[in-house]
Order: sequence, then structure tokens, then C-alpha cells
Amino acid sequence: MSLMASADPGVSAFPDGDSLFAWLGTIHGAKGTVYEGLSYKLSLKFPTDYPFKAPLVKFETGCFHPNVDQYGNICLDILKDKWSAAYSVRTVLLSIQSLLGEPNNDSPLNAYAAKLWENQAEYRRVLHKKYSELQK
Repeated sequence: MSLMASADPGVSAFPDGDSLFAWLGTIHGAKGTVYEGLSYKLSLKFPTDYPFKAPLVKFETGCFHPNVDQYGNICLDILKDKWSAAYSVRTVLLSIQSLLGEPNNDSPLNAYAAKLWENQAEYRRVLHKKYSELQK
């Protein structure tokens, strides 16, 4: 409810059908980042002991990013060992949106993207090319 009541720009999520344990989310790239103007769908699967365990969150839209692998898995500490029951779906989506523009290159799932990150012009070119290819 906090997510739907808040007016956070660029993030949304709703249950996928009748199950409250499976949601679909959307993240828009934040302004001023190489992801600005891009939109990504995510799946959120909640364990039965949520909020004491983190949801499984994956990119359903292909995402070229240092902390996202080819299967959509995300390397983000709050989805693993830094999870807190105080986090909400809103917190998770905003954290992933922030991660898009501020990757942790010390812990990459995509080494090529991590290396390329240093050259933002080239990164943007590759990102937009891959994004266009995945939208077809």
C-alpha cells in the first residue's frame, strides 16, 4: 500500500493476478543517468516468511548492467545478507533504480559492463544498442 500511495517517480508494482506472493514491478531509469528514458519490468516473488526473508527479484526485461547477469539476477546487498524486515517493495524498487545509475563495480555479475562503465559514452552506446535489441 505504501508503494501505491507514494508518488515516487519511475517505480511501480502490483500483484500479478490473484497471488499476493508474485508481483510485477516497473522501474524507469533515473534522470541524469545513462538509463534515463529506459523502462524495465521486474518480477518479485515473496517467500511465505516475508518480510523476514527478502523477496526474489529479477529483471524480466533484459538489463545490461554490472550488477545484473544474463538471467536477470541482481547483485544487491539488501536482497541478500543486508535484508531487513523494515524494507518494503517501495524500498527495494527505489534501491534497484538507484543501483542502475550507481553500480557496485567491486562485485560485478557482468564483468564486461563493469569494465565498460568507466567510459560512459561507450557504455551508453552499448546499453542503448542492447536495450533496442531486447525490445524486438
